[in-house]
Amino acid sequence: MAKTEKKTVVVTQVKSPIGRPKDQRATLVGLGLNKMHKTVELEDTPSVRGMIRKVSHLVKVEGE
Repeated sequence: MAKTEKKTVVVTQVKSPIGRPKDQRATLVGLGLNKMHKTVELEDTPSVRGMIRKVSHLVKVEGE
C-alpha cells in the first residue's frame, strides 16, 4: 500500500504583531508563530490557508 504524501506549506513570521488587533495576534499563535523570523511547516488545508490569508501582511509563505 503506497503512502500518500501530504502537501505542506512553510510559513515565516516577518513582521511584528505589536499594534495589531487581538484576532490577528491569536491567528499567529494558532499558526504556531510567536516570535519574529520563526518558521513553521504546516499541512496545506483550507483552514490553514484561511488563517494565512488573514495575516498575510505579517508572514511570508513558501511552498505554494
